[in-house]
This record gives sequence, structure tokens and C-alpha cells, in this order.
Amino acid sequence: MSKFVFPSSPALTNFAVTALRVMAGLLFLEHGASKLLGFPHDPRFDGLQLVSLMGAAGALELVGGALIVLGLFTRATAFVLAGMMAVAYFMAHGSQGFFPALNGGDAAILFCFIFLYFLAAGPGPHSLDARR
Repeated sequence: MSKFVFPSSPALTNFAVTALRVMAGLLFLEHGASKLLGFPHDPRFDGLQLVSLMGAAGALELVGGALIVLGLFTRATAFVLAGMMAVAYFMAHGSQGFFPALNGGDAAILFCFIFLYFLAAGPGPHSLDARR
């Protein structure tokens, strides 16, 4: 019986790293846009003050998400955003119970570890950092 081995190549790896970086950045940017720009609209953020914890989170999400999408200052941005997500998890989700599936913290944990990956691995070759 032969085993199926999924083909791998540097080009496929580069594509996967780029796709992960761009999608994670876009999803993160969306959270910031919802908080600060009202799109997509979430009534929880109506009247949100920029000079507040949620306002600061929105600014980091919007600007940090854009930088991650572009692959610009990726390692420094990923460091800040991974820390932000760790704090967000323990402040907002961890106190709601131990299991992330029950406390709503899945996304915060995933974002934290995705950003830790980019801190360690960098943005990949299809990024503004690679062009600098």
C-alpha cells in the first residue's frame, strides 16, 4: 500500500505564509474598523471613545492589521499584537471560564499564536519588508 504524500515546495510554502499573513491581517483590521469606523456595524461600539481601552484596541487592530497585510514592520507589529491578544484573552475571556470554546476566547488565542509565528518567521518573501 502506498502512502499519499502532499507535494511541498518553497513556492507553495511562500504562498501559504503570504495567504495566512494577509488573511490574519484583514480579519484583524476588520475588528478595528468595526470599533473605530463603524463598519461593519456592531452596536456594542456605538459611541466608543478613542481614548479608552477599547478605543486603543481598535487603533492597534486597524493600524496593526494594515501593517500585517502589507508585511511592513511585521516582526515589531506582530510582537505588539501578540501581546495585545494575550492581554485581551486574560482580561475578557479567561475570567469567563477555563475552556476557550465556552468563554469565547478562541479567536484571541489563535490571533496571539499567529502573530507569534510571524514574530519568529517574518512576513515571507511577498511583503514590503522583503522589498526593503
